[in-house]
Amino acid sequence: MTSHPALAASHVAVITGGASGIGFAAARAFAERGLKVAIADRDADALKAAGQVLATLIGDDNVLALQTDVSRRDEIAHLHDEVIARFGKVHVLMNNAGMQVSSTIFGPLENWERTLAINLGGIVAGTQIFGPGMIAHGEPAVIINTGSKQGITTPPGNPAYNVSKAGVKAFTEALQHELRSTEGCKVGAHLLIPGFVFTPLTARGRVEKPDGAWTPEQTVDFMLERIEAGDFYILCPDGETNRTLDEKRMAWAMGDIIENRPPLSRWHKDYGEAFKVFLAEG
Repeated sequence: MTSHPALAASHVAVITGGASGIGFAAARAFAERGLKVAIADRDADALKAAGQVLATLIGDDNVLALQTDVSRRDEIAHLHDEVIARFGKVHVLMNNAGMQVSSTIFGPLENWERTLAINLGGIVAGTQIFGPGMIAHGEPAVIINTGSKQGITTPPGNPAYNVSKAGVKAFTEALQHELRSTEGCKVGAHLLIPGFVFTPLTARGRVEKPDGAWTPEQTVDFMLERIEAGDFYILCPDGETNRTLDEKRMAWAMGDIIENRPPLSRWHKDYGEAFKVFLAEG
């Protein structure tokens, strides 16, 4: 399969949350394709280690590692200025930085504010700050925003995270529509929807990868394959869940509206059996 033109050697990729997990796996994959790479992360120690690994692949001159809190628009603007000063232009923007802390509807406001500021606000700000220049330089480019299946099926348990990732989905859909409606624009958007991936965000004290989880590298390989195939929704499977099951779960979630069922009926005591029957249908 022909590589996407934005992913060409000597092009420039910027990845937030790039010091570990999916972000670092993406940074390595871009570096292995010969791209220059800028990674941003809040964790200074992890950022330094990741930058050193990338430098062994493509050289110090082709790597920028900058501590950045994506909940602060001024820090994203500083990241942008540093990247442009070093590399001149950006061809790949991966808004990947995220966090997941516990939340309830009436729980601590701080957990809501921080989750929304990073998971959604960081993606909005990153796109708004980097996007205009990516459009203006006129070369093929992509903006990849990391969403979540929880932003689509919105399971009970962590409403702040679900709301943030549902917002990422809506934002990225609107972004792609605006990009494709802009005359002469060569920038496309993609929504990455990971499956169960073993990362520092999901480890929760575990040291060994669960059998059902994918590695970040598997997830990034799948992401690149689907970008090159032209997918907007990059719906990742994992060791436990295939695409058919994901589609069933998402269809049922939308069916709550169409069928006028109670919200989150998949977890409602009166609809559990009906959901099982739905899953079993061909």
